[in-house]
Amino acid sequence: MAKATLTISSKNYSSWSLRGWLLCKMSGLDFDEMPVNPDDENARQELLLLSPTVRVPRLVHGDIQVWDVQAIAGYLNETFPEACMYPADRVARAHCRAISGEMHAGFHNLRSALPMNLKARHDNFKIFSGARPDVARICEIWTECLDAYGGPFLFGPPTLADAMYAPVCTRFRTYAVRLEPRLEAYIDTVLDWAPMKEWIAAALAEPEEIEELDVEF
Repeated sequence: MAKATLTISSKNYSSWSLRGWLLCKMSGLDFDEMPVNPDDENARQELLLLSPTVRVPRLVHGDIQVWDVQAIAGYLNETFPEACMYPADRVARAHCRAISGEMHAGFHNLRSALPMNLKARHDNFKIFSGARPDVARICEIWTECLDAYGGPFLFGPPTLADAMYAPVCTRFRTYAVRLEPRLEAYIDTVLDWAPMKEWIAAALAEPEEIEELDVEF
């Protein structure tokens, strides 16, 4: 089978590209990155509307084309089952799918209020009231998982769920969202994860191609 390619947008701003890229890394897939211009209409939709439904990231593997992060996860799990991207236990696996789906479909207020920007730091950022329930729900999810499965990742070893929540970890650090020590430790675990460190280093080296994101706070 031909070498895979993963089409991604900005590493600094694109949360969905990060999720797809992490899944490819977790699976062990040999792939090349294919960046799209941030002025591309679909890339702008992904960045400005924060939508998981546009075709970035997009994985091409031989004659297979898959977009949407959940679809990419499903394909990679079928193709590389030995990568254990989902928990082995049936109950934990169902739980992982549920919280991953919740991130995929929800938290719209948090997405718009705290857009991903790995280069930025806001030590006194005020989160608007509409996003606070999203923050609280994410903290609840993380606490439940760490209680049930013991950490250091949400289900013990890294899984789909950690790839889905990794951009949230960066957002919480960018905007100095205060959490209890156990959840801060989870964020440290994710940010110290080898593929995350690789992505963040590339994001920090990325040229400033997007002058301004017209996101409503």
